[in-house]
Amino acid sequence: MGGYYYRQLNAEEKSVYDGLCAGFTALAPVVRVRRLDGQRLADVFTVLRLDNPLLFYVPAFSWRFDGRAEHVEILPQYLFDKGKIRDQQRSLSRRIQRLTLPLAELDDWGREKAIHDFILENVRYDKLKKAYSHEIIGPLGQGVGVCEGIAKTVKVLCDAAGVPCIVALCEAAPELGIQYRHAWNLVQTGGRWHHLDATFDNSLQAGTPRYDYFNLDDSHIFRDHQAPLYPLPACADSSESYYRREKLSLTKAGDVENRVRQALRKKKETFVFHWRGGGLNREILSELLRRCGGAAAERGQFVTCSLNLPQSVIQLYFRTQPSGGQVITLQQPDEEREEDGGRTPDAVL
Repeated sequence: MGGYYYRQLNAEEKSVYDGLCAGFTALAPVVRVRRLDGQRLADVFTVLRLDNPLLFYVPAFSWRFDGRAEHVEILPQYLFDKGKIRDQQRSLSRRIQRLTLPLAELDDWGREKAIHDFILENVRYDKLKKAYSHEIIGPLGQGVGVCEGIAKTVKVLCDAAGVPCIVALCEAAPELGIQYRHAWNLVQTGGRWHHLDATFDNSLQAGTPRYDYFNLDDSHIFRDHQAPLYPLPACADSSESYYRREKLSLTKAGDVENRVRQALRKKKETFVFHWRGGGLNREILSELLRRCGGAAAERGQFVTCSLNLPQSVIQLYFRTQPSGGQVITLQQPDEEREEDGGRTPDAVL
């Protein structure tokens, strides 16, 4: 059951990882492993569960040892009794198979998108942060989850679909107002690693699916993500991002205007695109809105927008009534804002 993080461990740590994995799989009440210092043991436990989300039933442990002994006894804290764990395993196995079997005919990118879309369509943020919402049983069994449970669910579905995937984890940053650890994924398509944050995309959607964090490179993801707790593969390619692949990453104001006209002809209520034509400053955004507003006016409509500034993604809204001013809604991707589309109060940039 080893995975990406297992391969980063030394021989001693791998031995502990293997012992814990075997003991947890057997639902042993006590697991005896080689003694490590407390932090190293905690790290091995953490990466074991990042590599293996199917170990959803053991979220914590305690330990005991004799001061002279070379081994420690791990006391797993199982979420349920053995019978319920086995029932949950069977239920999850059937659910995972049903979800991934239809993906067999797709390429890796298509499988990744289908898994991302499953999260957006079926999982809502659990504001109560129940224990199971940190595990795959939250999203897959209850339709709720927090970032950890969502990232683990993406991984377990990618694993079943044959798409290489890693769960990434970063520490909290209270000085920046970030109170909790955050988890997301790295997914390998086309032989290259990319960042995927289904939780952040879930927090941004308000009736329209968002792909702002679909296959980003390092330079883009770390605009609004903290440094990872454990080393990750380099992600240097952004050509597989959703907006670039779907030709929604635009570099010219005229192209944006033309695409808006197309959307209006098709009677769309909204249009989402990524701006790749230079820094998205006040002047550029004003020019884009001026052009888009003009295109909308031709059909008796008005334009407002929301903006994910770190990722340069703009969502335009076409309205039949004026907003009372050119108002830009600045979006803050935040899993706890899932119900209101990740919006901060209206503000003019």
